[in-house]
Amino acid sequence: MKHITVIGAGAWGTALALAAFRGGSQATLWSPRLDMVETINHRHENVYRLPGIALDSGLSATTDPQEAAKADIIILAPPAQFMREVCKIYKNHIPSHIPLLIASKGIENGTSFLMSEVLQEFFPLNPPLVLSGPSFAGDVAKKLPTAIVLAAQDLHLSQKIAEILSSQRFRLYASDDIIGTQIGGACKNIIAIACGIIEGFGLGDNARAALVTRGLAEIARLGCEMGGKLETFLGLSGVGDIVLTSLSSQSRNKSFGLTLGRGTPLDELLTTKKSLTEGVHTVSGTVKLAKQYKVDMPITFAMNDLLHGGGSVETLIEHLLNRPLKMEAA
Repeated sequence: MKHITVIGAGAWGTALALAAFRGGSQATLWSPRLDMVETINHRHENVYRLPGIALDSGLSATTDPQEAAKADIIILAPPAQFMREVCKIYKNHIPSHIPLLIASKGIENGTSFLMSEVLQEFFPLNPPLVLSGPSFAGDVAKKLPTAIVLAAQDLHLSQKIAEILSSQRFRLYASDDIIGTQIGGACKNIIAIACGIIEGFGLGDNARAALVTRGLAEIARLGCEMGGKLETFLGLSGVGDIVLTSLSSQSRNKSFGLTLGRGTPLDELLTTKKSLTEGVHTVSGTVKLAKQYKVDMPITFAMNDLLHGGGSVETLIEHLLNRPLKMEAA
């Protein structure tokens, strides 16, 4: 039996630990919060992040990094902007041969690093893998059918670990495109916010479908320019993830945009929002990458102006509708 530790006991981390346990592995959750750890261990429920979902009594939690690092495979699932802090905590605890699976979707503020690049600074000898695709934590925890991607530079390694983590209703497909998988998982959150705005503003289903399609096109342009593969964006971590996040009522990013589109001021929404909306933090880093790689990303640039440049929803929509016509595949 493999021992799998999930670092980060949010909804997604808890669901992943539960999926690993159901797949036949020993599973441990790590959180710095003692109250969360105690409720998981004693009440067998993460009442703070995944309420109402019963956790198997064999799934344990700890606040001790040294204990958590005693695993065959480690999954890192903190919010993307906290990945660096988690790496600092664990840099002296994780042996260099342990595979590290990144389950966080985002681009680091300031550096514009992908999560694999953040890990590289602290764990240069550990093989990195990326877990991404259409997967709401609640659905995984409820044992509803889910299919996602596990990417690594070494395809054999991703295939091997995919087999360990997979079960009948939690299927992992192996990939060797670690760049494209991360870009798709991170940038779709930006498009999801834009989709929520379109819906909240009452612009209709045609506009929303166009936005998702053109959004995926610009994400694929960036990903391919950075070394990703086009077919990745046609798969689970591309089409699959952007469709789920942009169209589902469960999506935090879409819900954020929906509230914006209905007229709630951005500063008020940022102040009152309890859960992290990753697309808000990812957009500025994506803009920097787009400029670095000279990639045209009009939706992303417009969203950055709205979220960080003082622009308005009305200006955003007017800008996108008034862009010059050109060939679709240009």
